[in-house]
Amino acid sequence: VQYMRQKYNLLVGERTAERAKMEIGSAYPLPEERTMVLRGRNLVTGLPEAVEVSSIELREALVPSVNIIVDTIRDALDETPPELVADLMESGICLAGGGSQLKGLCECVADEVNIRVWLAEDSMTCVARGAGRILEDYNNLRQLLVGLERGSTQH
Repeated sequence: VQYMRQKYNLLVGERTAERAKMEIGSAYPLPEERTMVLRGRNLVTGLPEAVEVSSIELREALVPSVNIIVDTIRDALDETPPELVADLMESGICLAGGGSQLKGLCECVADEVNIRVWLAEDSMTCVARGAGRILEDYNNLRQLLVGLERGSTQH
């Protein structure tokens, strides 16, 4: 939304921006770059306008968000004990959740942290299902939880 406003003086809705991100957005160069027409309101004239944007442009617009993800993973790896890092190098890092759906995110993260990265099966719901399973058997599984403070086991 912000990118379209700054570059094209075009106000687009959140749903339009999300659709563009899912259809042609990527965190890593695509084998075949694509374009898409986005419609919104020109902020100068106030009139409806359509603008063609490329997957390359959207990738540039997504760089700050992708960098936050990469930096967060780097920070987590920085605080991870060496034995666990060795395990991660062997098994890889699993991405889950809505953001993990961005095309090329696994490849981008893998390039940045030098560890294989893969997408969870059913990545949109696996976190919620896992939390549900913990709640179903909370008394037996509570020792697996980590508190809000790093390293905390207080619940």
